[in-house]
Amino acid sequence: MLPSGSVDCVFADPPYNLQLRGELRRPDDSLVDGVDDDWDKFSDFGAYDRFTRDWLTECRRLLRKDGTLWVIGAYHNIFRIGAILQDLGFWVLNDVIWRKSNPMPNFRGRRFTNAHETMIWAARSKESRYKFNYQAMKALNDDVQMRSDWLIPLCTGPERMRNQHGLKLHPTQKPEALLHRVLLTSTGHDDIVLDPFSGTGTTAVVAKRLGRHFIAIERHPAYVEAAWGRLRRTRRGSDEGIAMSPTKRDVPRIPFGNLVEQGVVPPGTHLFDRQRRVTAVVGADGTVLAGDTRGSIHQVGAAVQNAPSCNGWTFWHLEREGVLVPLDTLRAAILAGG
Repeated sequence: MLPSGSVDCVFADPPYNLQLRGELRRPDDSLVDGVDDDWDKFSDFGAYDRFTRDWLTECRRLLRKDGTLWVIGAYHNIFRIGAILQDLGFWVLNDVIWRKSNPMPNFRGRRFTNAHETMIWAARSKESRYKFNYQAMKALNDDVQMRSDWLIPLCTGPERMRNQHGLKLHPTQKPEALLHRVLLTSTGHDDIVLDPFSGTGTTAVVAKRLGRHFIAIERHPAYVEAAWGRLRRTRRGSDEGIAMSPTKRDVPRIPFGNLVEQGVVPPGTHLFDRQRRVTAVVGADGTVLAGDTRGSIHQVGAAVQNAPSCNGWTFWHLEREGVLVPLDTLRAAILAGG
């Protein structure tokens, strides 16, 4: 019943077709990550393909002519999905590999550990003048072109939604950092994002945080309840003032944008020099804004000092419980696994 041509971007995380491949269970017959048969129940591959064609057809109808679609999957389903979306007229722009820094082991020990998933990014058609925020992606990656392999950890810790028994609420909850990058790549402020398999609401939460609008569709009552809880705790933000930063060659590369993606330094955070003489605001894509100067933490740090260069990691500080903490301290904590 949604009107045609009414959304700017779709992110879809459909069922993985696990049951048909007989991969729902471990060797001890326990369910993989709490997945139950009803979550992924198709009678045969033809039924899965018909289901896929139906939802992709509706997504294409809902997309504006210059809109784009992201769909994520694994070897169980992504190749079938890719063929169908091309048959429907979508134009593939990239396949992006999400490399998991902390993948689940292969329980049977008969294959490689499955350490990645594939995302297909496609325009509605070959003629679409799609949105690609190239500079934002470059800024998020320390002024280096963003590659198509993204190293982002699985959703863990406080971000992971759990039920009353302490078990994972959703078997394939995606990390917010992944959706931050997806939406920052291909949408703008006030754009409308559709997620037809919303789960616990990660797409909606990140869309709200970035100042986008969202339509989220989910049939599981527990997931819907969890999503509303997350949304109530999320403040609608803006992508104005975009953020980034470079690092030293002798230090493992952690772009400042990673801290923004992971919520360690949320968009809108104020940064200061050690004497609080200068203030900058962190943007959603990783740049910082001080007065009329915008760029990486290093570029803006140099500009406000009228200096040829600056190590933004040590120059910029943020306030924690009344104390100024250098950004380098946060980077060191992430390198140490903190």
